[in-house]
Amino acid sequence: MIVIRPIQSSDYEALYQCAVESGFGFTSLPIDEELLQRRIEKAERSFAKQHITSPGDEGYLFVMENLSTQEILGVSAIEASVGLSEAFWHYRLGKEAHYSEKHNVRRLLDTLTLCNDYTGCSELCTLFLREPFRENRNGRTLSKFRMLFLAQFRERFSKKIIAEMRGVSDAEGNSPFWGWLQKNFFNMEFSQVDYLTGIGDKTFIAELMPRHPIYVNLLNKEAQEVVGQVHKNTVPALNLLKSEGFSFRGYVDIFDAGPTVEGRVKYLRTVQASELRTVRVGPVSSSDTVLACNQELQNFRALQAEVDMNDEEVMITQEVADALLVADGDTIRVAPF
Repeated sequence: MIVIRPIQSSDYEALYQCAVESGFGFTSLPIDEELLQRRIEKAERSFAKQHITSPGDEGYLFVMENLSTQEILGVSAIEASVGLSEAFWHYRLGKEAHYSEKHNVRRLLDTLTLCNDYTGCSELCTLFLREPFRENRNGRTLSKFRMLFLAQFRERFSKKIIAEMRGVSDAEGNSPFWGWLQKNFFNMEFSQVDYLTGIGDKTFIAELMPRHPIYVNLLNKEAQEVVGQVHKNTVPALNLLKSEGFSFRGYVDIFDAGPTVEGRVKYLRTVQASELRTVRVGPVSSSDTVLACNQELQNFRALQAEVDMNDEEVMITQEVADALLVADGDTIRVAPF
């Protein structure tokens, strides 16, 4: 049985292994022992907080675990509110019109303007499933369960939620967009910039990034082509978020120009479709698969399972009940998978 649960301090080695395997461009999982330890500690504090009525600096980090082998398959996270303790930067794609009536010249130019427009939004982040376990819809489960968590603990999150998509880079971590920035404004490798951002050292952004809007047509051809585009390995994750109701509104990452997508929590497909059902434990004859989670915070559990459902109840097996830490008569949240 595979479940998703809050991370614990004992999961450090597994988290570090995920950081190693995630490779270049995965900013939120840098290979840094101190940072990873801090993320675990922050998550433990966040899950322990009671009586939250509005989002703050909480960060909820989860692991996917095979209960039979106790092996960690991947990680996933939600930040309650970004940009509160440090600036949260993006480029905003815009338009600038140049017009000369006398010479009958009209030009509509694309621009990139540095901004902090997403400050205060919640964020889906740190989604990584290890290569050997990318099967049996584990990836979809590891992403979509977060919608159940949002629905169950709505007061802990902002009304708007975003997700930064990994931009285009090669196997060595070279980004065409960063190559242009590096040549004109920096003297730093992309891997170094990615690492510094991941550990929270962002002062160099305000110091070295271009302070005025960038005309996209002044970028070299390779850089222009990747603005708003995702890494090939990120396409499935992007498509899944689009199916939930996320959309691209013209904001891109400041280093690799990958797109950021946004949605309204209450309109997300799985949030809207989720509902509370009374648990009945027994044999299951249906092949209907749902996402399910309990209503606990520190002991949160989520999984995909085959169930039988009627108007108010959901029949689950004893194995599923044990994995969710629930018993007959308890209430769980379920959503179509």
